[in-house]
Formats: sequence, C-alpha cells, structure tokens
Amino acid sequence: MAKLKPYNKYTPVAYDYVSQLPDGWQLLPNIAVFQERIERGLINEELLSVTIGRGVIRQTDVDIKKDSSNEDKSKYKLIKVGDIAYNKMRMWQGALGYSDYQGISSPAYVILKPKMKINPRYFHYMFRTSFYTNYSKRFSYGIVDDQLSLRYTDFKRMYSIVPPIEVQNSIVAYLDKKNDEIDKFIRNKERLIEILAEQKKSEITRVIIEGINDKPNLIETDVPYMPLTNNISKIKRLKYIASLKGRIGFHGLKTGDFTNEGPFLITGTDFIDGKINWDTCVHITMKRYNEDPYIQLKEGDFLITKDGTIGKTAIIENLPYEASLNSGVMLVRSLRGEFLNKYLFWIINSRIFDEFVEITKTGSTIMHLYQHSFGNFKIPIPDLKTQDKIVQEIEKIVSTMNLAISKAEKEISSIKEYREALITDLVAGKLSVPQLLMN
Repeated sequence: MAKLKPYNKYTPVAYDYVSQLPDGWQLLPNIAVFQERIERGLINEELLSVTIGRGVIRQTDVDIKKDSSNEDKSKYKLIKVGDIAYNKMRMWQGALGYSDYQGISSPAYVILKPKMKINPRYFHYMFRTSFYTNYSKRFSYGIVDDQLSLRYTDFKRMYSIVPPIEVQNSIVAYLDKKNDEIDKFIRNKERLIEILAEQKKSEITRVIIEGINDKPNLIETDVPYMPLTNNISKIKRLKYIASLKGRIGFHGLKTGDFTNEGPFLITGTDFIDGKINWDTCVHITMKRYNEDPYIQLKEGDFLITKDGTIGKTAIIENLPYEASLNSGVMLVRSLRGEFLNKYLFWIINSRIFDEFVEITKTGSTIMHLYQHSFGNFKIPIPDLKTQDKIVQEIEKIVSTMNLAISKAEKEISSIKEYREALITDLVAGKLSVPQLLMN
C-alpha cells in the first residue's frame, strides 16, 4: 500500500465508525441507497445461495451438492443481476454479496436493489469488511449469536459511506484487479502447500520402506498396500503385536454425561498436530471413567481416530489427570514391546496406511475404521534400535518440510490481512486509488 496516499481534503463526520470523509463523499442512511426487493412466485428461476466465503453463487456451485431447498419455492425471492443479497442470520459474519446472476433464493435472505445511481460492487466490498459486519451485528437481534437476525427494517436505519459514482467505479476497478492478483497468489501458495504435504508423505513412506541404509536391500511382499519392504523387517499383523481398545456400545456417552470437571474425555477433534489439546476436551464423572478400565489412558499411549476423518493420530504427552476415550477413538498398546509408538505414528501417517484404507473401506459414504480390519493391518517391524533411527530420520525430514509449509501458510495469512486492510482503507476514504491521486 506504499503507493496509495490519502485524499487532499477531508470533512469531519460525527458518526461512530468513521470520523472524517474525503470532500464530496457522503454518509447516507441505507434507506436512501437501497430498497428491499420482494418478488415471489418465480419458481422456475435458477436457485442461488448466499455464502460467507464467496458471496452470491449458483446453488449448483455449492460444494455440498444436496439440494436443501424446499419443494415449495413459491415464497422464494427473486435476485436480479446487480442486486445485493444478505442472509439475515449471517450478515454479521459476512454472508452477503453482489449478484452476477438472476435467480431465486431462500426467504431467509434480504434482497437489496439500488434506489440511486451506485456501483453495487463498491457496497459489496464495504459490507464485507470487518468494520461493517461488526457494525451490522449491533443492529441484529437475537438471544445468542446463532439467533441474531438483521431485518431490512433495521438494515435501512444503518448508514453507509457513499463516494461519488466515479470514485466508486475507480475503487471497484482497482480492488477487482488486486483481488485477482491476491487470489492467484493464494492459489499458488495453497498448491505449494499441497505439493509439500505430498512430498512429506512420500518421504515418510520411503524411509519406512527402505530403512536407514544408503543402499537398501528391498524384497517383494504379498501385501497389496506395501509391495516392497526392507530385508531386515518382519511383516506382522497389528492384532498380533498390539491390543486395540475402544469405547464399546453399552458404555457409550451422550452430551448429558459431560461435566465441567473430572476425568478428561478425548474426541477426535481434540487431536492437534499429533498431540491432545487438553483445553478442548470435555469431562466426565469418575463413575463413567471407571466403567471401562480398558480405555483408561496412560502417559505415552497411542491413539487413532476411527470415525469421520479416520487415521488422525496422537500420542499422550503430559497427561494432566485421568482420561478416557469417546467412541470415535481407538487406543493401541504394544503387547510385548515390539514397536515404538512414534514408529507406529509415522506408519499411520504414511502412504502405507492410506493404501490400506483405500483397499479395506466398505464403500460406505460414512468412513469407519473397524477394529477387526485395523487388527489385520500389516506393518514392517525392524528391531527397536532401527525403529528409533527411522523415527529420527523422518522427524528431521518432516521438520524441514513443516517449516516450508508454515512459511507458505503465514504468507497466505499476511496477504489476506493486507487485502482486508486495503479494502477497508479504500472504501472508508482513508486512501485514494492511484488514478484518483491529487496534486
């Protein structure tokens, strides 16, 4: 933003979210700029959705393909090209946008059509800034955040910054160009992260398969998800070297069993980077904890998720108190000390396990790692000393790649912060786009 400069002259404004505006700019009530469009009964029009991330989009472009609309669409509202639509329950979270399409939308949306000559895309940018969504939250009514609703009768009482139309056009043209550049930058960084993650998994797999020898001696196996392994490892089914325990049906838990204190209850959502986030764990009573001694956890225990996103792994570290497992998590313990938990951790995070899951999954849309299937998972088992060296080598490789991934993630975060600041400064008149700079 170094090339952008403030306007030459400003006029004081007595309003809470803005203290001054460039000469010629106005602060107008929304009722002076927009009126509500309420046109119904056009049931054959294309279905549109209002999203937080992408604004107004075709419902066919929503990632979830299931049609969640009502069969009776007679009360659905018409959106025309150039309108702005917002979700009454999610305006304060940024669920709004300019529409490039004509179609119909849920009755829960408010449709705005301009009453004066404006560039609606300027308002699209302004309404989605954090300062304006926070402002809209104050006009939304509800007992809790999830029930907040911004009705048109309240929206029209709010105020918006309205530059001259030629300034609106210049700001939109500049931001459209910048947005395209930023989106391309983000896509490239996201692709880089994907490539690095793929390379990391490949390297983990390579080290496990080849071992730590410079010139590995590989042998063929009859395991479809591990056709080669090193000649110093024995291939063993997990059920012969480990106990596998999970919360069984009659010990199942419901939300009403959760407490504010007592033993920790670990769920898959508590897994963060191979560890347990104790701050997010709920609690259960000591009575419920004692019902199943087989899943009472110890320091160093190995856990794996078996529902939803299966294969998330964690090793118990710094166990703060008694802890047990929810139904979606399995406990794995070595029976005779034949494997290191960290070695098993990296096997589960390798392509060996990915291929195993692909081969053994039942085709159900809901993925589940069954205990008997996981017990038949065959893994290479070298001696413990070799396992430790493999773990050290993998951790060295992973550390380097994680630094590169972290750098790319920080660059994405920084460019998003830059975009938010740029949009805010331009729509609020703090900075002028280059073609509007004055001598």
